[in-house]
Amino acid sequence: MATPHIKAEIGDFAKTVLMPGDPLRSKFIAESFLTDARLVNNVRGVHGYTGLYEGIPVSVMASGMGIPSISIYSYELYNFFGVENIIRVGSIGGIADSVKIRDIILGMGASTNSAVIKEYELCGDFAPICDHTLLAFAEKAAREIGVPTHVGNILSSDTFYNQREGVNEKWRDMGILGVEMEAAGLYINAARAKKRALAICTVSDHIFTGESLSSDERERSFTDMIKIALSVAKEANSL
Repeated sequence: MATPHIKAEIGDFAKTVLMPGDPLRSKFIAESFLTDARLVNNVRGVHGYTGLYEGIPVSVMASGMGIPSISIYSYELYNFFGVENIIRVGSIGGIADSVKIRDIILGMGASTNSAVIKEYELCGDFAPICDHTLLAFAEKAAREIGVPTHVGNILSSDTFYNQREGVNEKWRDMGILGVEMEAAGLYINAARAKKRALAICTVSDHIFTGESLSSDERERSFTDMIKIALSVAKEANSL
């Protein structure tokens, strides 16, 4: 079976897919954390792999950058390839004063400045939220490996270089923990498909302090995030 963006067969993807933005990071996760990993998709260079984590089938595939890109891939995985759970694993820019670089944020909700939800013609504003079961699994996994997390609302922005004066301060005043570019699109697709989704993000820089991680520091911090996500995938296999 093939869709416009994924060339794979039914059964090639596991029930749970980890979804980083970068195709090279999906390759790194597959080679570093999974056993017997095999390439199941490479359309447009978007690497997708399926292997085993502690004996449990797990897939990992890149989403690309932004809500339009993750919306395409998550839609096809949920609706055509039998995927039940998608866990976004990526970087996020800190906004809240309580958030520091290297911290891990679990996106309970994903506010957005995107107009994507208007395509559903709802009579109001839809609030994109994660799946509570996956969130509970992630909190449990983080406690077990001794990694503190922040749980709350994040912002999925359509713009990386924002031109509006004071916009980040306004989001901070509303309790937003950090800003990234994909989670809301994923949560919307999961809701419509009656599937599960969760964004687990590592704070790679802070919008207000100007701090940022070096490439080596990112690698170490991202490893904790991946360990949490894989633990969630293992637990979710029984759902």
